[in-house]
Amino acid sequence: MATITIGDYVISDQTMPYVIAEIGVNHEGSLEKAKELIDLSHSGGANAVKFQTYKAETLASKNSPAYWNLDQEPTTSQYDLFKKYDRFGEKEYAILAGHCRAVGIDFLSTPFDDRAVDFLSPMMSCFKIASADITNFPLLRRIASQKKPILLSTGASTLAEIAMAIAELERWGCSSIALLHCVLNYPTLYQNAHLNMITGLQRAFPESIVGYSDHTLPDRCMITLTAAYLKGARIIEKHFTFDKKLPGNDHYHAMDINDLKNFMDNLSLLLEIQGNTHKAPLNDEEISIRNARRSIVIKEALKKGTTLNEEMLTCKRPGFGINPIHWDKVIGKKATRDMPADHILQWWDIDTSEGRYA
Repeated sequence: MATITIGDYVISDQTMPYVIAEIGVNHEGSLEKAKELIDLSHSGGANAVKFQTYKAETLASKNSPAYWNLDQEPTTSQYDLFKKYDRFGEKEYAILAGHCRAVGIDFLSTPFDDRAVDFLSPMMSCFKIASADITNFPLLRRIASQKKPILLSTGASTLAEIAMAIAELERWGCSSIALLHCVLNYPTLYQNAHLNMITGLQRAFPESIVGYSDHTLPDRCMITLTAAYLKGARIIEKHFTFDKKLPGNDHYHAMDINDLKNFMDNLSLLLEIQGNTHKAPLNDEEISIRNARRSIVIKEALKKGTTLNEEMLTCKRPGFGINPIHWDKVIGKKATRDMPADHILQWWDIDTSEGRYA
């Protein structure tokens, strides 16, 4: 059975999902906002928070065009957008990691360059690699050399590219890799979510735990994330914000604390209702078995010695008498006593001297 361990959480096909509230850069460069988002994520029930650690100069050229919804985020250059939110450095992330420890939630941040990999490594129990870096072999090698579990997002990638990335990570020292189905659109239309790809990843890479990194707009009942869990996703990641109405690239498709709580409530209900795999009657069904199932019943009053035939009998509730599965065994037997109409037939009411069928 595939497993991956993040901190103290051992994730397998049999566990509830490991839920990551991706704060990303929704803190907008404010440590206090970042801490508040950590607190809200913990209150909502997430297992971890995740940030994004980059510098615009090492991430995008100054000529990189936007690929997001310009109605929600009007910045037309990737470089310009990233420059707005790259103020945090090693000191700030160390403070945030310490705040996570104090709160009781795991700290994660996706590194986008070698320097970030090196200073984040002591702060984290695993690494998350963004979808866009699945072909960035130099960065994959740097991360794999830390010899920690890796969560690899697979947005916009082929099975061949995923297999190559896994092989490269393993070659450079990583022995524990989870794959996150993801669609690299902001926002992802519901019809583009393709949650069945979770099943496809499980089939293609059975040695890996599969999760889901979501970019759809959060629906009222958090059905998308809940369905992803039911499809087999055991790591769930979604952007997290104070307010989905705030301007900016990652607020409008993020979940807020109410969405997170709704999702966690869904998981709690699913945990309660799933129960056993083996089909068998429950103790609480015994009263229904006795009262809602049927017995063989006499239609009209009968005299002792009457030979029973189908026209004399019917099946009615409750199930206190002879079970109708014995219908053929009752036909042709003689009554051992007078019986009134609507009598629930018992084995002692018929002559079973030729064989006991109770």
